[in-house]
Amino acid sequence: MDNAAIPADQVRPAPLGADEVRALIDHAILKPELTRADVDAQLDEAAAYRVFSVCVRPSDVAHAVERLQGTGVGVGTVIGFPHGTTTTATKVAESLQALTDGAFELDMVQNIAAARSGDWERVEQDVRAVVDAAGDTVVKVILETAFLTDDEVVAASRAAQRAGAAFVKTSTGFAGGGATAEHIRLMRETVGPDTGVKASGGVRGLDTLVEMVDAGADRIGTSASARILDELAHRAETGGASALGDDTTSY
Repeated sequence: MDNAAIPADQVRPAPLGADEVRALIDHAILKPELTRADVDAQLDEAAAYRVFSVCVRPSDVAHAVERLQGTGVGVGTVIGFPHGTTTTATKVAESLQALTDGAFELDMVQNIAAARSGDWERVEQDVRAVVDAAGDTVVKVILETAFLTDDEVVAASRAAQRAGAAFVKTSTGFAGGGATAEHIRLMRETVGPDTGVKASGGVRGLDTLVEMVDAGADRIGTSASARILDELAHRAETGGASALGDDTTSY
């Protein structure tokens, strides 16, 4: 939606302050085609906007940790990304390497095929192996909700929670569908208040971020961090939406 077309008296106020929004954002730097220069530009942007963390490709972790040293921005990475079909042993090996390289959080993709097959024991064992390997490191489990029924979203959330995951997460951003408020509400209702819920995929603007938070998300994965925070600043200053609109190139 182009926010410039919304009448001023219909612009949704942003109930969150800039520091609150920054603390929500895991800035995604995951596209396979990004060059080192592209990655560096995104890392520098994340530092400039002081977001909570970046989520980078596994091969970029050590470099990102070095480049962001002293900025206060954490470096997380993905495991079994984006399909979740690598073996559990491979996911564990990826996790251990990521931790060695300095990752402070891991976003793993569940075994989507096992979930769709109703093999919840296999799903849970896969997650638990990564959680055990990670030790005290936060593990978020990507369900890829676009591929799941509501019943499967519930069962997958419960399996991840039983396995000790700190968060359940909607999407990779690469499956043709992303976070929805309905899925966030369902996940929050399922896991309760003690497990985190991360909305990721398709959060391309401030209004969508606020919608996800209202639905129960307490972390946001997006590559539109600058657009979101610029829009927030504009509304705080003027009381109206800018001409920026959503960042349709983000994921």
